[in-house]
Amino acid sequence: MTTYTLPDEIRKIRSHYCPGCGHGILHRLVAELVNELDITEKVIAIAPVGCAVIAYDYWKFDVSEAAHGRAPAVATGIKRSLPDKVVFTYQGDGDLLAIGLSEIVHAANRGEKISVFFVNNNVYGMTGGQMAPTTLSGQKTLTTPYGRNETEIGPPIDILKILQDFKNVVYLARGTVTSPKEINKTKEYMRKSLQIQMDNKGFSLIEILSPCPTYWGMTAINALKHINETVVKNYPLGIIKDE
Repeated sequence: MTTYTLPDEIRKIRSHYCPGCGHGILHRLVAELVNELDITEKVIAIAPVGCAVIAYDYWKFDVSEAAHGRAPAVATGIKRSLPDKVVFTYQGDGDLLAIGLSEIVHAANRGEKISVFFVNNNVYGMTGGQMAPTTLSGQKTLTTPYGRNETEIGPPIDILKILQDFKNVVYLARGTVTSPKEINKTKEYMRKSLQIQMDNKGFSLIEILSPCPTYWGMTAINALKHINETVVKNYPLGIIKDE
């Protein structure tokens, strides 16, 4: 029998996330990468405002808080003050694309040498399931009970399309956590993002399509199927930019 052990960089405490949520998988990937890259004493994470606001409860390395949407600004300040550190933000779609849209756009345009891990679950999880900037057209949420209407609200926002032509953006990729194969791909995208920063090359962002069974009104299994069958049509997987 094969046994799996948690890396030292993750704390062994009870998760507060809903069953089927993707954050637990991503927290482990972060901890594994910090362990494998041997950067425990160098890494500094910036936690978001959202479901992962207490991500620092699960990681045994330095994590800073930030005001809602301001994680890229905090990361910029830390990285410029401590350029030898490996700094990443961990953000949801409300934090990064709603209140934080200007922060991420300008950090990318400046080419800040930080890594951004963007968790996209198409909905606001912490505040009760309202529509997010990434909510799909026709998707029902607490604030779009009849489905997102593009005529009234506009289409969902694809941040990778916005950033791909920015001169100082080095690497953009999108993955999922829907299967072991896809999780491994996502991990490698995240690894490259951190390595790019360690090589002092520039700004990178990895988007991860993650399930929210609670506010999608689905079972955990059906939520994964929904990503594979529907969400990826709106947010294509793979490497979007690699310079």
